[in-house]
Amino acid sequence: MTVELRTAGLSTTIQDSGRSGYYNVGIPPSGALDQYSLTAANYLVGNPADAAVLECAYMGPELHFTESTVVAVTGADMPPRLNGEPRPQWESFPVSSGDVLDFGFITAGARAYVGVVGGIDVPEALGSRSTYATAGLGGLDGRPLAAGDVLPIGQSRSAIAGRTVPEDLRPKFSKDLEVRVVMGLYDHVLTPDGRKTFLDTIWTLTPVADRTGFRYTGGKLELIERTPPFGAGQDPSNIVDAPYPIGSIQVPGGVEPILLHRDAVSGGGYMMVGTVISVDLDVVGQSAPNTRTQFVEVSLDEALDARRAYRKRIQRLAESCS
Repeated sequence: MTVELRTAGLSTTIQDSGRSGYYNVGIPPSGALDQYSLTAANYLVGNPADAAVLECAYMGPELHFTESTVVAVTGADMPPRLNGEPRPQWESFPVSSGDVLDFGFITAGARAYVGVVGGIDVPEALGSRSTYATAGLGGLDGRPLAAGDVLPIGQSRSAIAGRTVPEDLRPKFSKDLEVRVVMGLYDHVLTPDGRKTFLDTIWTLTPVADRTGFRYTGGKLELIERTPPFGAGQDPSNIVDAPYPIGSIQVPGGVEPILLHRDAVSGGGYMMVGTVISVDLDVVGQSAPNTRTQFVEVSLDEALDARRAYRKRIQRLAESCS
């Protein structure tokens, strides 16, 4: 079975749960920016949680199906239409041979996910089908999809249309967010007032917001007076090159924080003032330009508690879709 893209949307890529084990050599994990919505799309159609789906940023594609199957659309509020007729999100529904699936205008969130029974069956690259376009790795020829692309679909599994995610397990997408961070490793480069400004400011997401990073505007952070390390450059936020965790926030020159996401470089010479906890990266991935965000400091213990709660939520999701 194959699916043909008649139009590709604004930026549609093939993503799964990502590739691990290569960040130390400069290859980021990639994978869905919203891992919860990826998992839900797969569970709804009976796939493993980490099967490959389509991640559709801001504007959906137009898909032509060559065989009957079952699909599900999760993530951003981007209403699906089958042959022009509305179909539900967060619920699996059947498509027939010759059907065309497209999408209305997005009203909340930033990225929708399309799961198909059997998953998108492109070859694995370093253990993942996820697209890392910067290096031309994974996905279909290592790039965002284009009109005319034909996607192979994996061997069909038995799937039941009408599986649904309960309302209380569906995320709500807001233009006003609180995102939890663990401060450090270089927040000591901020003055006390600079640190307070970082946490008290309502930051606005700029249009520079993609799979690599999210840039915010809204204030200037005061840095301590210091001479940057030898060879690090003259910017007061420079450090000796260090590894960047996914979710880390760097602030070049003390202005416009940049939150690094799943396609980010693995290291560099800007200080990281904090790191978004892993479970809130989904929230960031669904934020669109002009979203207002406040970073809220939490402890490592609180971050671990949040991760345990997230895993319980995933378990409830699995049970509701089984």
